Amino acid sequence: MINVAIKAARAAGAIINRAALDVESVRVSQKQVNDFVTEVDQASEDIIIETLLSAYPGHGIWAEESGREHGAKDSEFVWIIDPLDGTTNFIHGLPIYCVSLALAVKGKVEQAVIYDPSRNDLFTATRGRGAYMNNRRMRVAKRTRLQECLIATGFPYRVDDDINTYLRMMGDMMQRTAGLRRPGAAALDLAYVAAGFTDGFFELGLQPWDVAAGSLLITEAGGLVGNLSGDADFLEQRECLAANPRIYGQMVSLLGKYSKFASAGEKATVGTAVAELALGQAPSSHDHDKASAQ
Repeated sequence: MINVAIKAARAAGAIINRAALDVESVRVSQKQVNDFVTEVDQASEDIIIETLLSAYPGHGIWAEESGREHGAKDSEFVWIIDPLDGTTNFIHGLPIYCVSLALAVKGKVEQAVIYDPSRNDLFTATRGRGAYMNNRRMRVAKRTRLQECLIATGFPYRVDDDINTYLRMMGDMMQRTAGLRRPGAAALDLAYVAAGFTDGFFELGLQPWDVAAGSLLITEAGGLVGNLSGDADFLEQRECLAANPRIYGQMVSLLGKYSKFASAGEKATVGTAVAELALGQAPSSHDHDKASAQ
């Protein structure tokens, strides 16, 4: 199955690379304010779906642009597709975007492919068999102190986003890390955490097709992924946090209070951990154990 997914991703990447040669001629429309879709997104999605269903006609499809319109409606095998993650970067000629494919079986992601066509970088994972970049095994970074880490995130861009909350989140992180980065393609951000290029990632408002493939890359590379409060059942919760286990625990201690899914007690505990960090103390063992257990 992973080989078919790779074939589909590379076919989509070829379409994207051809369009990138003359990006100003690409037709662009808005789904909502600052949420763009192009004819390239649609052509990429079409070739992915055609490739997958030609090989597996009984599988289901859940894609960013066409939803669940294609494929079997009751299959236990569902392909979760983002045909061009980073569309805003693409239409501005900024070469940070990718194709993201994941196969979920009974709701659990079992196969993952993220393909960066501008760099020809291929990230793959099969559950239980590790994660790879260009056929070389990937592992998450080994740093253990948050203040030494480079963390990726995404900025709010929709009119209904809670910008003030995000500013507080970024303020908490900026004071306690080596730096924040906002590349603009969440799937690629997750692949980079899996590869050890960055130490962690967090973002709100993401859809399953943004994070499904990347989540398997992270766990197969030895990392943890969940929502802001550390819950690993996060795929449809629109919250994502990922890092190696030690950094994950420290990020949950900082950001868990912003999760929509944290209980009042958990928020109080997180508040205590934040105070400890501000005083230069290590987070309490309770918080670290909770994160490490995910």
